[in-house]
Amino acid sequence: MNEMSPPTTQTDIAAVVSGLGQRARSAAQALSVASIDQRNTAVTEAANALRARTAEVLAANAKDVEGVQGSGKDAAFIDRLTLTEDRVAAMADALDAIAGQDDPLGRTLAHFDRPNGLKIDRVSVPIGVIAMIYESRPNVGSDAGALCIKSGNAVILRGGSESLHSSRVIVDCLTAGLKAAGLPEDAVQLVDTRDREAVKHLLHSTEHVDLVIPRGGRGLVSLVQREARVPTLLHLDGNNHTYVHHSADLEMAAGLVRNAKMRRTGICGATECVVVDAAIADTLLPKIAGTLGDCELRGDARARSILPDINPASDEDWDTEYLSNILSIKVVGGLDEAIGFVQAHSSGHTDAIVAGDGNAAQQFLTQIDSAVVMHNASTQFSDGGEFGMGAEIGIATGKMHARGPVGAEQLTSFKYLVHGSGQQRP
Repeated sequence: MNEMSPPTTQTDIAAVVSGLGQRARSAAQALSVASIDQRNTAVTEAANALRARTAEVLAANAKDVEGVQGSGKDAAFIDRLTLTEDRVAAMADALDAIAGQDDPLGRTLAHFDRPNGLKIDRVSVPIGVIAMIYESRPNVGSDAGALCIKSGNAVILRGGSESLHSSRVIVDCLTAGLKAAGLPEDAVQLVDTRDREAVKHLLHSTEHVDLVIPRGGRGLVSLVQREARVPTLLHLDGNNHTYVHHSADLEMAAGLVRNAKMRRTGICGATECVVVDAAIADTLLPKIAGTLGDCELRGDARARSILPDINPASDEDWDTEYLSNILSIKVVGGLDEAIGFVQAHSSGHTDAIVAGDGNAAQQFLTQIDSAVVMHNASTQFSDGGEFGMGAEIGIATGKMHARGPVGAEQLTSFKYLVHGSGQQRP
């Protein structure tokens, strides 16, 4: 198991993180030239280890959950932290799906034949060493480790302190897979300390880390933006909207809103605000309220005139990722106002329109500048597994390098291979 003794001083933490980086750099070099069969074997054997050690994973997770009981953490947080037999099985299945995908490395992305006879290929290669910093959800470590192995990258995992027991066993399963494939176990390592200073040292580790990927709330992302010296691939919060156009099938709309909000309230793909055309609000809002069950509704003045028992929405509500059974409601005059509202308040993660009018849908899809924009579908489909990637390392909300669900293919860079026959530049 990648386990270390708890550091006692800041110097110790710096040395530990530096050691992780050095070993990861060495492992990344070996992994970058490993065959696809080796990388697939490592991921498949890690999946088998998860299945074989399910009881151990669940016992470790029970310690984590027990550790946050009475700490004031809300139900959504505890749900994200909690593993069940079905969730562990889904983790293993995701690894098998990753192993079954095409090799993301060595792909010819472009080819150029130059007039001077040079032949140039742009080919996909690993990024190198990735530091993955995430909160609460222990399955993220499993997904991230497998995706990095598949894409030839070494990864240093720093999960939330609340999930440390779970993360230890999960990482042990990943390293067992690497060992079975004859690959260096240091390709997946865990920062095995709850000390938050370790995160800062990772963010400053320009000598050993090529890319930092944070996955968590605004606090974590703000820390990364403030402290990072290493390039980052940001995964911001999911303040997602579902807009219901006046042309929508209202039964479909009510069902989609329920699924988008209530299927799992604590995931980043959940809808946090429903935007409704005034022309259908009198009919649709009671339908939505009747389908949501145990969900607190907060609305603007027009919504409250239709649903007088709901709570008033504040300006802060429009910019809040609840990750809980709370939904805000905004009533708008039409498509243009809806687009303006969503653009002003969306976090750029996932937004959806429910509409029968194809032109209205196309305008929304074109003008909303989010990583994922949907038509007549639940925002909870914003997920790498649902996109056919097997799993995801997160949903990138920026615009550089990768955007949307980040799978193995998105964890690659490229280089140019130039073939000549003695050409000299004049």
